[in-house]
Amino acid sequence: MKQLGLLIRLIIGIIAGTLIGLCGGWFGIADSAGFIAIVRLFATFTSLFSNFLSFMIPLIILSFVTVGMAELGKKANRLFGITLLLAYGTTVVSGFLTYFIGRAILPSLIQPITGDVLESNAFEAFFTIEITPVFGVMTALVLSFVLGIGMANLRGSSLLDVCRDLQKIVAAVLRRIIIPLIPVHIAGLFCNIAAEGRLFATIKMFASLYGIIIALQLLYIISQFGLASIVCRKNHFRSIKNVVPAYFTALGTQSSASTIPVALECAYNNEVEEDVADFVVPLCATINLNGDTICLVLGSMGIMIASGLMPSITMFAPFIMMLGVTMVAAPGVPGGGVMAALGLITSMLGFTDPMQQLIIALHFSQDSFGTATNVTGDQAIALIVDRVDRAGNSESKAY
Repeated sequence: MKQLGLLIRLIIGIIAGTLIGLCGGWFGIADSAGFIAIVRLFATFTSLFSNFLSFMIPLIILSFVTVGMAELGKKANRLFGITLLLAYGTTVVSGFLTYFIGRAILPSLIQPITGDVLESNAFEAFFTIEITPVFGVMTALVLSFVLGIGMANLRGSSLLDVCRDLQKIVAAVLRRIIIPLIPVHIAGLFCNIAAEGRLFATIKMFASLYGIIIALQLLYIISQFGLASIVCRKNHFRSIKNVVPAYFTALGTQSSASTIPVALECAYNNEVEEDVADFVVPLCATINLNGDTICLVLGSMGIMIASGLMPSITMFAPFIMMLGVTMVAAPGVPGGGVMAALGLITSMLGFTDPMQQLIIALHFSQDSFGTATNVTGDQAIALIVDRVDRAGNSESKAY
């Protein structure tokens, strides 16, 4: 199993959990003690895992956002501010556009799931253990801003080194415990859903969200190159063909970092200056996560509608603004942006544990497409930054 990719393991977990949950109806043993015990065993694991994940979320935010902001603040390159502004600006814009499109489309596609599958207690855990987080999510976020900005302006690095050590510990927990157990966690979720007879309504919701998310991600790519065409005063839609290798490499590797060598070659082929490409492409691989933003915003809206809630702009506007900061400042969280954003989703959108499990499953199942979207968008940003750099150099020479 360790040799399989995370997406494959996630699919196996979904299928396995679904089959176990359906066995009760297939073999007429839904009311038997043995079947109920198996489902409750999955529910127990899911409960324990959710509590541990809730404990880790503030630590994830504190360690990654603090170090991310401190290291970003120490960069003095003239192009860095432009790149950072483009990454944050496009993330926020894509988030708001996703909200308005979702608000127009989702209510007609997704109906509230009857029986309240997202809150069902039909198969309760054998026992639960309360693990109280060290501090709340918003406390962790504000503390991260204060420490990160402060360390960016300090001459010494002793506190930053401590935070980096904390980041390494948290990253190890994510890499060795949380991420490997995510497929089992999702298997427990789908086992419970299937056992309660709500499987097909949930799958229909996932299919609707999945199709719209991928369509919006492709639309985002086109709009990014449209923006590059306007800024550069050149038809950069033709440049998309040179970016295809990076897109499919990211689709296969599910990693922006692993795609950097191919992405750099694509930028060179689009005539981006080598020094600009060498700076922008690796940086954007860690701070430009528009594909994740589209998935998280639309997925959250769909799950809320399925649970009988209607997303409002007053709720999502601050969420999108904060999500943009989290996506930029917490790039190194293994497993995608959902692990960094889960705290915001819980605290600002009021997601319960079952709803959190669904957004995790949705994000991980489409993470390859999200990564490919991120990497392709990086190329458009590189074209824009290259244009700004050339214009700045020309003005300097003229002066």
